[in-house]
Amino acid sequence: MPTAGTRERIGVFGGTFDPPHSGHLRVAGDVADQLSLGRVLWIPARRSPFKRDEECSSPEVRLEMVRSAVMTDPRFEVDDRELRRPGLSWTVETLEELRSEHPEADLFLIVGADQFLQFARWRGAERIVRLARVAVMNRAGISARAGSPDVIAAVPGLSDAVLSVPVTDVDVSSTDVRAVVRAGGDPSGMVPEEVERVIRERGLYAD
Repeated sequence: MPTAGTRERIGVFGGTFDPPHSGHLRVAGDVADQLSLGRVLWIPARRSPFKRDEECSSPEVRLEMVRSAVMTDPRFEVDDRELRRPGLSWTVETLEELRSEHPEADLFLIVGADQFLQFARWRGAERIVRLARVAVMNRAGISARAGSPDVIAAVPGLSDAVLSVPVTDVDVSSTDVRAVVRAGGDPSGMVPEEVERVIRERGLYAD
C-alpha cells in the first residue's frame, strides 16, 4: 500500500501468456524495479486483436499458468477481467475500467518494443495515453523515443506519455517453449517450475 500522501503506482502487463515464461517474470520485475511499482497486474488476454487467427490454450489453462507464475514476486497479481470479457481483448477498455477503479493511482501500461511499433494501430490509442503512461521495455539499448519516432508522432499525446525502461535481454519466448515441448524436449529453465508442472500434467503443446 502507498504511504500517506503518495500515489499508488500500478503496472499493467497484458499478453496471451501461452505459456508465461521466465523472460516474462524477469522483465516484469525489471520494470517494477525501475519504475518503483507497488503492483504489477498480469492480465491474460482472451483473444489478442493482433493474433485473431492464432490458436491458443483455453482461458482456464492460461489463467492457471499465470497464477502459478506470479507466485515468485509479491508485487505480482493476476487480473482475469479480459478472460471474463467476451470477444477481442481491447487494452483501452481494460485501462478505462482500471482508471475508474483506481482514480488516484498512476497507471503504467507495460509493452514490448515490438508491440510498441504497432501502437498507432491500437484501438483508442489517443485515449490510452490519457489513461496511463506507456512503459516500453528496452532490451537493445535503443530508447522508444529514438527507435520509434514515427509511432510517437502518429499518436497525439504519446510523446509526453512514453517511457523507455531498460530490462534484461532474456532469449526466450512462448513460441520457443511450445516448440521445445512439441519436439519432446525439456522446458526446464524456460518456464517457472509450477508452470512446467501445469504443462506436463495437462499435456499442453504436445502433438
